[in-house]
Amino acid sequence: MKHIKLEHGSGGALSRQLTEEIIYPILKNNIYTELSDAAVIEVNGKIAFTTDTYVVDPVFFPGGDIGKLAVCGTCNDLSVSGSKPQYLSLGLVIEEGFPIEQLIRILNSIRSTADSAGVNIITGDTKVVPGGKGGNIYINTSGIGVKEYSETISASRISVNDAVIISGPIGSHGIAIMASRESINLGSKITSDVALLYPLCRSLFGLGSRLRFLRDTTRGGLAAILNEICSGNSFGLNIRESAIPVNEDVQAVSDILGLNPIEIANEGVLTLVTDPGSAQEALDILHRHETGREAAVIGNVTEVFPGRVILETLVGGKRILDYPRGLLLPRIC
Repeated sequence: MKHIKLEHGSGGALSRQLTEEIIYPILKNNIYTELSDAAVIEVNGKIAFTTDTYVVDPVFFPGGDIGKLAVCGTCNDLSVSGSKPQYLSLGLVIEEGFPIEQLIRILNSIRSTADSAGVNIITGDTKVVPGGKGGNIYINTSGIGVKEYSETISASRISVNDAVIISGPIGSHGIAIMASRESINLGSKITSDVALLYPLCRSLFGLGSRLRFLRDTTRGGLAAILNEICSGNSFGLNIRESAIPVNEDVQAVSDILGLNPIEIANEGVLTLVTDPGSAQEALDILHRHETGREAAVIGNVTEVFPGRVILETLVGGKRILDYPRGLLLPRIC
C-alpha cells in the first residue's frame, strides 16, 4: 500500500487498516488508548476551546509542514487566549492518490510537535475524497486548553499610551510558502517561523493586569491584527515602521515581488499590548526566549484618529494603515 485509495474512506476494511496500522499507532497515547467515538477527559476550572482548518499549499515547506502548522496554530490560538493547551482532535481529509509515505511523514510531524507542546491528541477522523478534489491533504484540529491567565485578554482593556509590541520579525512564513509554491530558489535563507507560542505567553501571564492584549499574528499579518485592535474603539494606534523587525532577505524578496511584510502571514509571532510602564519588562521576558529575542516596541496607543492605525513611514511621512485588501497569498495556512 503506497497511495491513498477512495476505499480508505469508505468505512470498510481498508479504512480500518489505514486507521489501525498507520494513523493510530503514531498518535496513540495514555488518553487515546482505544479507537472509540469520543474521548472522556477530566478538566478543572475554566477551559478554552478552539478549532481551525489547514489547507496550506504546498504541504511541505521550508521550516515545517501542514502537520506541524496544524498543531502549532491551534495551540497558539489557545495560548493567546490565556490558556495552556492540553488536548487536540485531528480531522484528516486526504485526496485519493496521496502517497502513504508522505502521510506518515506528516503524522510523525504532528506527533513530535504535539509532544513538544505537551498536548495529547485524543480523538480524530479520516475522510478520503476523489483525486483532484482535495488539495492533497487538509487537516482540521480542535483544541482544549485550561485557563491560566486570570485576567481577560481583550482590546476593551487597552488604554491611551499603552505600548504595542511585536515578538519577532514578520513575513517569513508567507514568503517561505510562496517561494516553495512557485519553486523560487531562496536557498536556506528564508524559512517559515512556525513555532509554539505557549512558552512566551506563559511568561507574559506574570504581568497580570498590565498585559492588556495578546494575539498570534497570522492571516492578514500585522496590518490585520493592528486594525482588529483599534477597530470600533475610542483609541487609535501610532506605529513606527522603522521599529518593526523584518528579516533582510524577507524584505528583499518582498520588494522584488511588490509585497508588504506588514500584510504577510506569520505562524510564530505575537502581537501584544501592555501598560506603558511594563513595556521594557515585557521585552526582557520575550528576549529570554529564542522566538522572542528580536521583540520590539513598535508603537503606542493614542487618542488621535480613534479606530485608525497611523503608520509613521520609513521616509518620515504618515499614512493610514488599513486592513489588507485583495486575495493576498491564498492557502497560506
